[in-house]
Amino acid sequence: MGLFDFLKSKNKKIEEVENEIVKNVAEEIFEEDTTIDVEGDSSEVNDALEEETSFENSATEEGMIGEAIIEELVVEEPVIEEPKIEEPSIEEPLIEEPKIEEPVVEVMPKEKKGLFARLKEGLNKTRNSILGSVDSILGAFTKIDEDLFEELEEILIMADMGVETTMNIIENIRKRVKKEGTTDPAHIKGMIVDEISNLLLDGADEEYNVKTPAVVLVIGVNGVGKTTTIGKLANNLKSEGKDVLLAAADTFRAAAIDQLEVWGERSGIEIIKHEENSDPAAVVFDAVSAAKNRKTDVLICDTAGRLHNKKNLMEELKKITKVIEREYPSAHRETYLVLDATTGQNAMQQAKLFKEVADITGIVLTKLDGTAKGGIVVAIKSELKIPVRYIGVGEGIEDLQKFDARSFAKALFGEE
Repeated sequence: MGLFDFLKSKNKKIEEVENEIVKNVAEEIFEEDTTIDVEGDSSEVNDALEEETSFENSATEEGMIGEAIIEELVVEEPVIEEPKIEEPSIEEPLIEEPKIEEPVVEVMPKEKKGLFARLKEGLNKTRNSILGSVDSILGAFTKIDEDLFEELEEILIMADMGVETTMNIIENIRKRVKKEGTTDPAHIKGMIVDEISNLLLDGADEEYNVKTPAVVLVIGVNGVGKTTTIGKLANNLKSEGKDVLLAAADTFRAAAIDQLEVWGERSGIEIIKHEENSDPAAVVFDAVSAAKNRKTDVLICDTAGRLHNKKNLMEELKKITKVIEREYPSAHRETYLVLDATTGQNAMQQAKLFKEVADITGIVLTKLDGTAKGGIVVAIKSELKIPVRYIGVGEGIEDLQKFDARSFAKALFGEE
C-alpha cells in the first residue's frame, strides 16, 4: 500500500471512530428512560460535552497533522520547459526588377500656322453659320421657288450681310437660275459663293501697303479694341522693317495712355504722351515734330471715340488734321475706323456716323473669330464703299492681318 492510500485509510478510520463516539454520547444523553434535570445536577452532561469537545479537537488536530504530512510528502513535479527551437531565418534573395527604359518621345515644336490657316480658323463661326444654314435649307427643298429664295434671304440677313446687300445677291441668283435653266436646289450653293466672292473682289486693290512717311489716325468708339488694334498694327509694321512711333492722343479715357504704353513696351516702340485730359492736338503736335525730325516711317495716333457727341468729335478731328497738314505736309495721311465685328449691324451704323465727321480711308474689323456675323465685311464693302484694310482673327499679337479679298472669300467658304 502506498503512503497516500495509508493516510487516506487512516483518516477514514478516525472519521468512523469520531462518528461512533458522537453516536454513543448522543444515545447516552438522550436515552428515553433517562431524565436530565437541567436545574439539578448537570455535571454528567457537562462531562459528556467536554469529553466530546476534547475528542473533536484531538481528531481535528490529527486531521491537520495528516494533511500537513501529505503536503510535505507531495513533491511538486518540476516544470520541464520545452526547448525553443528557433526556425532558421531564410532570407529571400532580392530580385531586382529589370529597369524598362521608356522610349524618349521627342516633342515636336508646335507648327506655326500660316496667315491663311489662321484666317480660315478665325472665320469658322461665320462659315458654319452661312454654309451650314444654306445646306440645311437646300436639303429641305426639292425645287427652286420663291419660298426657297425667301429662306435664303433670311439666312444671309442673319449673317449680317445687310438687307441691301442680301437683296442684291438673291436678285442676281434669280437671274442666273432663269438664264441657266437650273432646277436642282443643290446648285444654288455654288451661286451664293460666287456672288459673295464677286462682291468682295469687286474693285479689290492689290496688296495694301502703307505709304511712308505716314501719319495714321485711328478712330472708333470705346470698347471696340481700338488701343489693342494700334498695338498690333504697330507690331506688324515694325516686323515689316518700318520705324514706328505712337502718340497717345486719347487723353480722356481712363488708363488709355497706360494701356498704349504697355503695347509700346511689348513691341519696343516709343510713345509720345502728355498728362491725362491734355489737349489731344498738343500731343499730336509733339508726336509729329518727333516723327519728322527722326524721319520715322509711320506715326500712329490714338484718338478719343466720343461718338455720342459728334460736334465735339468733329471739331477735335479737324484740329488734329490741321496740325498734321501744317507741321508735316509731306506725310501721307490715313484714317482707320475700328469696328467690332461681334456687334453686326450696329458696326454698320457706327461706320455711317463716323463717315459724316471724318474722311475714313480704311476699316479695321476686329473680333471676327468670336462671331458668326462675319458677313458684315461684305456689307461694308458693298454698301459703304470703304475698303477693309485689316481684320482681327484672334487674340495674338500676330492675329491682326491685312485684308485680302481673295483669301477672305476662299477662307469664308472653306476653300484651300
